[in-house]
Amino acid sequence: MSDQDHEHPRQDDRMTTEPPTGPDTAPGARQESPARPAPALSPAPVPPPASVPRPAAAAGGGLREELPEEVPASASPSTEEAPPERPGSDLSGRQRLVKGLWPPRITRAQLIVALLLFGLGFGLAVQVASNSEGDSALRGARQEDLVRILDELDDRTERLEDEKQGLEEQRAELENSSDQAEEARRQTLERERQLGILAGTVAAQGPGITLVVQDPKGMVESNMLLDAVQELRAAGAEAIQVNGVRVVAGTYLSDSGDGVSVDGNKITAPYRFKVIGKPQDLEPALNIPGGVVQTLEKEQATASVERSTKIVVDALRPAKQPGYARSSSQ
Repeated sequence: MSDQDHEHPRQDDRMTTEPPTGPDTAPGARQESPARPAPALSPAPVPPPASVPRPAAAAGGGLREELPEEVPASASPSTEEAPPERPGSDLSGRQRLVKGLWPPRITRAQLIVALLLFGLGFGLAVQVASNSEGDSALRGARQEDLVRILDELDDRTERLEDEKQGLEEQRAELENSSDQAEEARRQTLERERQLGILAGTVAAQGPGITLVVQDPKGMVESNMLLDAVQELRAAGAEAIQVNGVRVVAGTYLSDSGDGVSVDGNKITAPYRFKVIGKPQDLEPALNIPGGVVQTLEKEQATASVERSTKIVVDALRPAKQPGYARSSSQ
């Protein structure tokens, strides 16, 4: 190698050094410098690479030492990974409760049960409201009105007891009479007259009341007169006649223009009721709070009740032969 090569070494041979000239060294000869020590690795449990790359010859006759790549330190196998934190573990008890309840998770079964409970609650509320409306008239009634209602109930009970006693006496007469056939015939005729009065086929007379309804503005409807008939029947009326028309079990009332139709017979105001029964029961039944008289007065009509010891009900209805019903007695 020439002197110029010693003075200007090549840039590629940076990893080589120029040895000093000695007696055993021939002039112009180059020796390979000892290998540079490898950099110390950081302490790690993983062993170093099995082999270190040997120095390769550099271009132009020089040698260059390549350092091994640094191996990154791996985590210790003995170190266990920390368990992942549960979502929401830092929430308080109240926050977890709210999070569990909202938004609500509703199933079909829960929805059906909720609808049934709602319907049940609505029905109970309507029933309670209807009962309250029915009792409101009695709650606002005066003391004398309440006493009259109680007397009316007592009279009804007494009337039913009298009827029961009369039937028992008839049975005893039939059992003890020497001529049972004659006694049975007599009772049959008496029973026929009673049934004729109820059916409206025979005239009747007796104590009772007269009810007159004045309707100057034409506000009275058929349902109001029907309420009067039902109240009188409940109070023990045995025969009723309205403007010449006999009222029986099958009587119907309907509105007809400026009047009311009773069994197809048109009647107009004033409406006159002739009723046979116990006056002490009939009159209070019409004057109870929220009863017939007060209802008519709200419609700007007037109702007057007059007691009498003799009321004649002479309007008759033709007897009808039943088309299908027959007596079951032999």
